[in-house]
Amino acid sequence: MANTADFRNGMVIEFNNDLYTIVQFQHVKPGKGAAFVRTKLKSVISGKVIENTFSSGSKVNEARVERRPYQYLYKDEMEFVFMHTQTFEQINVSEHLIENSDLLKEGQEVEVIVHADTENILFIELPQFVVMEVTYTEPGVKGDTATNTLKQATIETGSTVMVPLFISTGEKIKVDTRDKSYVERVKE
Repeated sequence: MANTADFRNGMVIEFNNDLYTIVQFQHVKPGKGAAFVRTKLKSVISGKVIENTFSSGSKVNEARVERRPYQYLYKDEMEFVFMHTQTFEQINVSEHLIENSDLLKEGQEVEVIVHADTENILFIELPQFVVMEVTYTEPGVKGDTATNTLKQATIETGSTVMVPLFISTGEKIKVDTRDKSYVERVKE
């Protein structure tokens, strides 16, 4: 059992007969009344995000989860194949368990989040940032840099990302895997 003082981002709790991961939380102490904790919870099973308010000191069941290091190998017709980096055991994972699966490239390290009691795979967590090569983007127009305009760029995995005008084909960029946004150009 944990209480609201133990909340942290990424913590997995049992709530309403489902497993939820805490995306965001905020302790609030109003001028009148008791303190409370405002949270955003994401369902591990469905991916649906809900908001909930817990009164301060409320008890919640923390789900026992393990983070295991895996490496992405390849995608077959229906599933993604990963290999444990220490035991070399291979697992197949369906696409709905991987957020932004189009940012996976072969050989990439990921964390597989597993429910410790049932050994069920809850979801695959990509690293926060990945470095990708731009395979195609329209050339930027010289002198068109007065505004923060963005253009589409196709990266090596086939996904499209919005990038600034000065990015050209062949350059490497850093991409945030949580929202598929451009972070910076990578110098080699």
